[in-house]
Formats: sequence, C-alpha cells, structure tokens
Amino acid sequence: MASPETSQRPPREGGQRQRRGRGEGGGDRQPRDRDRDREDSEFVEKLVSINRVAKVVKGGRRFGFAAVVVVGDSKGRVGFGTGKAREVPEAIRKATEQARRAMVRVPLREGRTLHHDIVGRYGAGKVVLKAAPQGTGIIAGGPMRHIFEALGVKDVVAKSIGTSNPHNMIKATFEALQSSSSPRAVAARRGKKVGDIVRGRETNEARE
Repeated sequence: MASPETSQRPPREGGQRQRRGRGEGGGDRQPRDRDRDREDSEFVEKLVSINRVAKVVKGGRRFGFAAVVVVGDSKGRVGFGTGKAREVPEAIRKATEQARRAMVRVPLREGRTLHHDIVGRYGAGKVVLKAAPQGTGIIAGGPMRHIFEALGVKDVVAKSIGTSNPHNMIKATFEALQSSSSPRAVAARRGKKVGDIVRGRETNEARE
C-alpha cells in the first residue's frame, strides 16, 4: 500500500514541460493560419472553365476534371494556370497554384486601363485590346473579362476574333498584355524623355 506521501507526489517537471510545449505549439499555429488567410485575400481568383476529361486505360476509361483559373492582385499582376485531378477541388487547387507561380506584371495607365492598343495572337485565336476613357468599364466577354477583373483594369474594350477556345483566348490575351509598354519604358528604349512620349501620344489622340 502506498504511503500518503507517495500518493501526493507532485508531477514530474518533464510532464509539465511537455504539456506546456503542446499549448505553446497550438498558439503558434494560429498566427500562421491568419497570415495564410491574409495572403489568400490579397489575390482575386477567377474560375474560367472546368471540363470533364477521360483517360483510356487497360480497364476502361478513367474520368477526371480539368480546370483553368486566373489569379491576380487587382494592382497590375495576373497569371493563369491549368490543373487536372480526379476531383474538382483538387483540379482547381492545382490550377490556382500554377497561376500564382506564373504571374506577370502589366503596366497600366492611371491604374485603370492600358497604355495603348494591342493585338495578340496564339494558335487560331486573335484578340484586340483597346485602351478606353474613364467610365467605359470592361467591355469584354468570356475569359478576357476574368483576366481584366483579376488584373485590376477598369476601362477597356476587347474583341476576340477566331476561335472561342478558352485556352487559346487566354494565351492570346496574355501574349498581348506582355507586349504592352509604358511611356517610361519606351522613353528609356529610345533615349528620350517621358514628356516627349506622352506629348506625342496626346497629339495622336487629339487627331483621332
């Protein structure tokens, strides 16, 4: 039979340290979760399309899903990605991660529209992007509207010519956006001042 002193023995210090460590670890995970949620809220995610695909294997056909996602920060950065998986959420997650890794920066005029008109081509797809005055809004359809909304463009006129395949339309749009140049970049390339470039553009706009 154990003595009263043995039954009332205080717990070992190691057990206290272990319990305290678990408590501290749980507290440390909460700020990291909040930071991850804050990082996710900084980006705008647009699901462009999702299709059911089939893979022929020895036992028959194996079905899955293919997703196309556009991600942007509404401040001049945008990217797109594709993902395939057996389930829809997993396909969207893969596409979103790829889109975030492939984000590119696009120069914007006054943070609302493009600096100049652009034509982009990819495969059988062709898109025409035109800068628009303030208050025009986003006049575009299909995948291009998702790209402009994620990019942060507020005034633009876009037209798709040729195929309506979302993959070709997105790639043609990105090809056009990556060829866009700001007056600062043009001035540096031509060895002139930014004011000269802007003055010439305003003159051409007045003539039109």
